[in-house]
Amino acid sequence: MSLAELLAAFSLASDLGLGQPMEHVLRAWQIASRTGEHVGLPREQQEALFYVAMLSWVGCVADAPEVGALFGDDIAFRSDGYAYDLAGASAFRFFAGHAAAGAAASRRILATAALMATNGREVVRGMQSHCMTVSSMAQQLGLAEPVGEGLRQFFTRWDGRGVPVGIGGTDIALPVRLFHLADVVEVHHRVGGVDEAVKVARTRRGSQFDPSIVDAFCDIAHDVLPQNESHTELRELIADDLALRRPLTESELDVALESVADFTDLRSLHRAGHSRGVADLAAAAASKLRFPADRVQELRRAGLLHDIGLHGLPGTVLDKPGPLAATEWERVRLSAYYTERVLARPPALARIGATAALAHERMDGSGYHRGVSGSAIPVAGRILAAACMFRALIEPRAHRPARSVKEASEVVREEVRAGRLDAEAADAVLAAAGVGGKRRTGPAGLTPRETEVLRMIARGASTVDVARTLGISKKTAGTHIERIYTKTGSCSRSTATLFALRNGLLDPLDL
Repeated sequence: MSLAELLAAFSLASDLGLGQPMEHVLRAWQIASRTGEHVGLPREQQEALFYVAMLSWVGCVADAPEVGALFGDDIAFRSDGYAYDLAGASAFRFFAGHAAAGAAASRRILATAALMATNGREVVRGMQSHCMTVSSMAQQLGLAEPVGEGLRQFFTRWDGRGVPVGIGGTDIALPVRLFHLADVVEVHHRVGGVDEAVKVARTRRGSQFDPSIVDAFCDIAHDVLPQNESHTELRELIADDLALRRPLTESELDVALESVADFTDLRSLHRAGHSRGVADLAAAAASKLRFPADRVQELRRAGLLHDIGLHGLPGTVLDKPGPLAATEWERVRLSAYYTERVLARPPALARIGATAALAHERMDGSGYHRGVSGSAIPVAGRILAAACMFRALIEPRAHRPARSVKEASEVVREEVRAGRLDAEAADAVLAAAGVGGKRRTGPAGLTPRETEVLRMIARGASTVDVARTLGISKKTAGTHIERIYTKTGSCSRSTATLFALRNGLLDPLDL
């Protein structure tokens, strides 16, 4: 997988946070790139344009709690912002109209007064935080300095009335000026067609947008605006650019996924480190259950990304201090669906996403988003669910304080007794967390070693392969296989494989 493919997938989560359909950012990049060809964007700056486009809105998670405190639903706030030129009287109407949205009239009046008295100081501070935070992400990912510089200029304007104040005109990097226009016209084109896209570009010419870019865009709008019904294939988009196609090493991929996880957790004031914690705990539990090293690594990556769908959940729901309404719970349930959708492409992420989306499923079918149960949940999904629950319990949330490790372990055990968590997975998670966990046998009385051997032979390993991989004699490996067949009532590798699948011991994607 290349970094470009990963960030293109991550941009789908950014779309959710903007209240836009998935692929908004990708389509905006297409518009900016095509327009750039007509205004002389140097070839070497095309790569910077791509990364600026993919990352520009990622920083919105950095100030999501603050935006929620000032303007209510942060996703609705950002979505509505595309209709306004955010400077002068237009900006005042927008911010005043959204101050404390959803609150009582008295609070809205006070919020509007505070906004006027401080001249929007908190809004400016949020923009600065956004830019600096996402710039640090670019640095962590090893992107070139022009990308970081461009991201720090994201809230600038051609007329110099943006953030930082006074930076405008040609002092703004050309890739940024191109994306400023493309980000807005993509929304207006999707809603109102080519005429509406051209109209908003001309209306903001010389204020928000570079006049020369507006003029070039209006001349070729019919050619550069993508068809609304088109479906963007990530690999096709970057196929012609060798720089974007460079594959990540395994260690680089882990660093990139950790960065995505950290940014996802920023959506809430109470979730810092949650995704990393779940990932490490799930991986440690899988190791205790003798998962192969590659599956442990895969499960850790799924843990890092299991909450990426939360980008589609407003902070007012995510950090609500009281009980959630039915409609709010439905949005929470959708977050697991969004996780699976965001990670559905490219293929290298789809496998991770299939596991990540299981983090909130339960053995009795009461989880979400699919409501699957029992053997339909692979062991990796059961481990992830237990790890996610335990880790969440020992972290504070808006509606409760953090539980102690002992209290959390008792809750997890109660969930096992109630049939919602898998006993073997929960015990492995608790053992990995250092709070005990009983040694249990698997289905049909299989020992942990026999379960490990069953997974191997189900994937096609011979007796010799099992012996070599586990460092045991061929005779011992054969004895393990005979006992597996006896305990499971199997007579061949195929029937043993079916037993493993029916009991959730094997991910169907392995076969």
